[in-house]
Amino acid sequence: MQFRDLKRQYEVLKSDIDKAVVDVAGSSAYIMGPQVKELEAELAEYVGVKHGITCANGTDALTIGLKVWNVGPGDAVFVPDFTFFSSAEVVSLEGAVPVFVDVDENTFNIDAADLERKISAVIADGSLTPRAVIAVDLYGLPANYPAVRAVADKYGLPILEDGAQGFGGSIGDKKDCSFGDIATTSFFPAKPLGCYGDGGAVFTNDDEWADLARSYRVHGKGSFKYDNVRIGMNSRLDTMQAAILQVKLRAFRDYELKAVNEAARKYNDRLIGMTELPVIPEGFMSSWAQYTIRLRSREERDGLQQYLKDNGIPSMVYYPTPMHSQTAYKGLQSFGDCPVADRLCQTVLSLPMHPYISDADIDEVSSKIKSYLYKE
Repeated sequence: MQFRDLKRQYEVLKSDIDKAVVDVAGSSAYIMGPQVKELEAELAEYVGVKHGITCANGTDALTIGLKVWNVGPGDAVFVPDFTFFSSAEVVSLEGAVPVFVDVDENTFNIDAADLERKISAVIADGSLTPRAVIAVDLYGLPANYPAVRAVADKYGLPILEDGAQGFGGSIGDKKDCSFGDIATTSFFPAKPLGCYGDGGAVFTNDDEWADLARSYRVHGKGSFKYDNVRIGMNSRLDTMQAAILQVKLRAFRDYELKAVNEAARKYNDRLIGMTELPVIPEGFMSSWAQYTIRLRSREERDGLQQYLKDNGIPSMVYYPTPMHSQTAYKGLQSFGDCPVADRLCQTVLSLPMHPYISDADIDEVSSKIKSYLYKE
């Protein structure tokens, strides 16, 4: 059994992907070829924003967003405590300070109430200037943007949406990667929409910010390649990856998103009453980058994970350590605890999940969970 079956996906899409790859190979336009601009237009249309700007990876996408806003030393950027390291790492690389915010117990996304507490604490301390909020769409579920936006607007802070795991999710009729003032995503292979290497994108409705993002991704270029008007970075999406993503975006849009939500429904039906299931608020839709359950303790979680492994079933812990406890952030000034993030790191477990998962695999995973929890 595969945790995320990329081989099966390739088998289904093989003829179209192979043709796309061969076409690029024969074109010699390997960097910023026509497929890149085509993909950018397709992504922007799907998300529902004016500008989609591709780049080399999701971490660079976040970095570009911060550079566009000129975030730097003396600035505080508010980041959820329960997320992947890059969400805070990019803040530190710009010389700013990440301030960790607790998350909601049910959705695992940034808690708007604690966000306001942390902003108030930073203002009261006076050593840093509140500058921006990074909201992460964890496991495929958009953050509670109505609540987060209310707090951010109250303090005049822009929102950088980290949609690395959330592409395809939605709130009502609005798609993930359209909620932030700037939004980003990742095309790492295991993401909801993944390429065959690294890739990422930046989204915005602001024309000036879009122009800056395009400049930063290519060495801070101005009117042409050798007119460098600012210090930038080398973060272009390869044409080969763009061509692959064009094929995979069609499949994602046409049936994969629907299929993965159906798989989540089947898991819910089989696991209800056994453990804490993922919570999708009314009006929200997840793209299910992960299907993540919660156990009662670390001992139960670790025991179940080992039992599944012994029975040939892969699972993952996203994430075992909260951001504030990472070695790299030892000694970082704290503006308050994050008890929910601490608990989640001890109890979450992600199960095999992808658009091509079979009913038999879902049945097997669910059966083994039942056997472990009820000692059958």
